[in-house]
Amino acid sequence: MELESVGGLAMHTILSKLGPSDAASVSCVGKRFLVWASDDSLWAKFCFFDLELSSPLDPHGNPAPSFKAAYKAWRQAFSTYPWPLVIRAKQCWSRLKSWLAVNFPEVLPTLREGASEAEITEFENSMKVKLPLPTRLLYRFCDGQELPNEEFSGSFPSTLLGIMGGYSLYDHLVNVFLLPLSQVILDTKGIMHHMGFSNRSEYIVVAASATYSEKIFFLNCRTGQLFVGTRNLAVDGEMLPCVPDTLISSVHESKGSEQQDAMLLWLEEHGRRLHDGTIKVRQERKIRSINLFPEQPPLCSSAITNGVKVHASAVFVPEFSNLRDESEKFLFAYSIRMSLSPGGCVIEGMMFSSCQLYRRHWTIRANDAVVSNVNGEAVIGRFPLLHPGEDEFVYESCTPLPSSLGSIEGSFTFVPGRLADPKGGHFKVEVARFPLQLPDFIY
Repeated sequence: MELESVGGLAMHTILSKLGPSDAASVSCVGKRFLVWASDDSLWAKFCFFDLELSSPLDPHGNPAPSFKAAYKAWRQAFSTYPWPLVIRAKQCWSRLKSWLAVNFPEVLPTLREGASEAEITEFENSMKVKLPLPTRLLYRFCDGQELPNEEFSGSFPSTLLGIMGGYSLYDHLVNVFLLPLSQVILDTKGIMHHMGFSNRSEYIVVAASATYSEKIFFLNCRTGQLFVGTRNLAVDGEMLPCVPDTLISSVHESKGSEQQDAMLLWLEEHGRRLHDGTIKVRQERKIRSINLFPEQPPLCSSAITNGVKVHASAVFVPEFSNLRDESEKFLFAYSIRMSLSPGGCVIEGMMFSSCQLYRRHWTIRANDAVVSNVNGEAVIGRFPLLHPGEDEFVYESCTPLPSSLGSIEGSFTFVPGRLADPKGGHFKVEVARFPLQLPDFIY
């Protein structure tokens, strides 16, 4: 049976399985094939599958006359890049933006339009570097974020819109923005000069906390690895890799669609953690931000004792870690959230409408060895009083470890009622064990 005798619906199915390149080739076979291969519903599928486009838009967001024309415009705009890598970078940004649109729309206006080829080339000439292809593509789709105008002087800012998120620890506030190319130039030249990094000409600053607390991420344009500064950054340039080296394909070792650098992997993993709920937007002190303290097990623990709920998790703090100090190499911040169930505090069948924390006890391990037993009154100097239906009481503290793996577990001592007017004897509330670990991906 001749192929032309196949019906249009069957041919549509065949062409959609072949893909855009083969469909374009088939159009040259004959008039009927040209009609079949030009069917815009076919190209609508290709646009959606490759580019996640539900309407025919060109790379600048302008309407195209058809899905086929839109697809052609995209291919022409990125003709110098491997198409699978273009798809991957586009989907990375689409995934982040779709999550932001639902969960944190305030961030969307800070995302800049993509940089042009000319702008990226001008950047490379100015910095005397060649961006890895994946990073170059990421900037083609989004030129970082507009930075806040506020000057931070120790007070809490009015906005925390860094797309990479952050945390607070006592008076240490971190909120990391992806930098636009113009700011990359300024920060790289300023930091490299200030720190005397004349031997690190292949490094550029790509992300940083926009608060008064310094946290700086550097991309090595030669190897494609991403680094974050430690406590010793200003002293001797000490950094930690943010992505496992085994995942990175060196710019000089691979070509085309096989290339992947740390920036692309880092952003993809960040998007995965946002979508699966590992990290979320939290509101503290009336300010919303992406909070890096994990919200899902096994990185977060939960326990309920006599109606008191306690959630606990930790995050690695590279900017306070000191790899040269064998006893306190790695610093971890931990977040504790406690609340009282709607049914109140229940002890031996009796319900109390409030309870108040009196003491804390922590067992801290490095690997499996206990390195600290902490007993004391209050938490961060406070004695939280819990009532049903009220917001969680949240606090953060920290602990250093000599190893990259450990854990914390313990308990709080509460009294029913209030400390000044107890309605019964003390009772212990469990804080289930939660891990302290140097992550594969550092944010």
